[in-house]
Parts: sequence; C-alpha cells; structure tokens
Amino acid sequence: MARKKIENLNFEESLSELETIVQRLEQGELNLEESMALFERGLNLSQNSQVKLQDAEQKIQILLNKNGNNELEDFDLSEQENS
Repeated sequence: MARKKIENLNFEESLSELETIVQRLEQGELNLEESMALFERGLNLSQNSQVKLQDAEQKIQILLNKNGNNELEDFDLSEQENS
C-alpha cells in the first residue's frame, strides 16, 4: 500500500500512522535502516500534526475574537465529569 504524502494527511490519519510507527519501533524487529526511515517519518508526522493543531487553535482564537471573547481558557475535565 502506497503511503500518502504527509502534507496530504488529515490530523487523524497522521496520528494513526504515528501510533503504528511507534508500535513497530517498540517491537524492535526492524533493521537499522528501516528504523531510521520510520523514525524520520514519525518526526515529520509529529511536526505536521503540531502545525495542524496550531492552525486550529489560531482559527478558534479568531472566532473568539469576533465574538468578543479575547482569550482561550484551559479546558477543565473535572467540570465535564461532574455534569
């Protein structure tokens, strides 16, 4: 199966492939060249995913600014669990 270019993957696809890479590397059954190639792809996937998250945060900030709320607030999971 041909792999997509990293820039063509959506966030979820990148994360899924990154999880697969970590699992394969942890198994320790790859030779050095395969390990290095997967490690490099994993780094690129991670960087691309961070850019996508930053873009999403920036879009949210723009939307909040348009609605008069200028700051993002930390998400408090405990408030959600108590509801």
